[in-house]
Amino acid sequence: MKKDIHVVGAVIVNEGKILCAQRGPEKSLPYKWEFPGGKIESGELPKEALQREIKEEMKCKIQVGDKVEHTSYEYDFGIVHLTTYICKLEEGNPVLTEHVNIEWLQPNELPSLDWAPADIPAIEKLSKEFNF
Repeated sequence: MKKDIHVVGAVIVNEGKILCAQRGPEKSLPYKWEFPGGKIESGELPKEALQREIKEEMKCKIQVGDKVEHTSYEYDFGIVHLTTYICKLEEGNPVLTEHVNIEWLQPNELPSLDWAPADIPAIEKLSKEFNF
C-alpha cells in the first residue's frame, strides 16, 4: 500500500501575477513546475504548514487566504494529497533555496509550463476562473 503524503501549496499572487517554482534536478519530479510549499507536519494546520514552509524555503512571509483546489495524485513514491491556497506576500521577496527557477506569470500563462501532475487541476482552475 502506498504512503499518503499530505502537502500544501502556495498560489502567491503579486500585482496580478502568480509565482511558479521549478523543482531541482535532485528532487523527485526533476525540473517540473509547482506551487511552493511542502508537507504538513504532525499537529499543524494546513495554513500554518504553508506559512512555515514558505518562510523556510523562500525566506519570505505570506498571508494565506482561500483554498483554490484539493487534488490527490498517485505517484510511484506515494499518493500526494495537495491543497493549494491563494496567498499574498506580506514581507520580503521569494528567494531560491530549494528551487532552480521561479517565474511570475499571468493566470492564463500558467499552462505554458511543465507542471507536476498534482498541480494541474489547480492550474486549470486558476487559468480559467481567477482574475486578480
